[in-house]
Amino acid sequence: MKPFAYLRPDSLTHASQLTEEPSAIPIAGGTNLLDLMKLQVETPESLIDVNKLSLSEIGDEGEGLRIGALATNTATAAHPRVRSDYPVLARAILAGATQQLRNKATTAGNLCQRTRCYYFTNIDQPCNKREPGSGCGALDGIARLHAILGASSQCIATYPGDMAVAMAALGAEVEIMNAGGETTRVPLEDFHRLPGDTPEKDNILESGDIITGVILPAPVKGVQLYRKVRERSSYAFALCSVAAIVNMEEGRIGDIALAFGGLAHKPWRDKRVEEALKGTEPSLKGFDEAAEILLEDAQGYGENDFKIPLTRRTLKAVLCEATGMDT
Repeated sequence: MKPFAYLRPDSLTHASQLTEEPSAIPIAGGTNLLDLMKLQVETPESLIDVNKLSLSEIGDEGEGLRIGALATNTATAAHPRVRSDYPVLARAILAGATQQLRNKATTAGNLCQRTRCYYFTNIDQPCNKREPGSGCGALDGIARLHAILGASSQCIATYPGDMAVAMAALGAEVEIMNAGGETTRVPLEDFHRLPGDTPEKDNILESGDIITGVILPAPVKGVQLYRKVRERSSYAFALCSVAAIVNMEEGRIGDIALAFGGLAHKPWRDKRVEEALKGTEPSLKGFDEAAEILLEDAQGYGENDFKIPLTRRTLKAVLCEATGMDT
């Protein structure tokens, strides 16, 4: 690990000013960042410890819920309102990591975690995300965990998180304060970026920006499910995951929200799929047609070709369970 300065700001404004330096990175739990520093994938000149900032509260926000940026994953998953009103979020968090990691990992850190692509985490391999212009080793290499949607010729890595997938389905917003002290809210589904020609940019944060919280809207009716398909049950990253919120109305699908993990550079939400299902009676044919819409532009890269039929089967299984339909 390369030497770095360790700074403890005494206010949110101070933290924002310190992170304006391009070589400075905020740290809270550090469950992803410290690993990347040991591998010399991340080599910040200074770490900005934000743990003393008052950003760990979880409380009502109108009819919704505000989760502070420093709330731990454990605190969020165990919160009574999350468990009762937003169970898909609790299920996604519990599927994501060991208890020890959940005790340290924070809301903002979870949103900002970086890909686990083998080429990104090995500094001896080419990776446009780590070193722009060096190439993407995964394109013709080991790509089992990699994207089938939204990728580019520059990068086919996936976003590895679970929590953000559930938050995307819930319609959450990310609250961000910039260096000037102004606060804005961005829909979570717009927070992460697709790789395009700039795969090194994971999200929309700029220098000096600090995530201060995540806002969940008022809870909605319906069944909430989170299904994660992985190579082993003990906290592996998703090959495919589905967060679903489905409300049945007189035997037909009413309001519905679907978000997918393990398929793209960001939590993936395609509202065309939801529109195709809304108002229909549950049927395998209808679920097949929805899967076709979702996967019409899907592309595998050899090792991950299996993800396309896997995603189709997973979506159909989740919809069958959510609508109470026998398979």
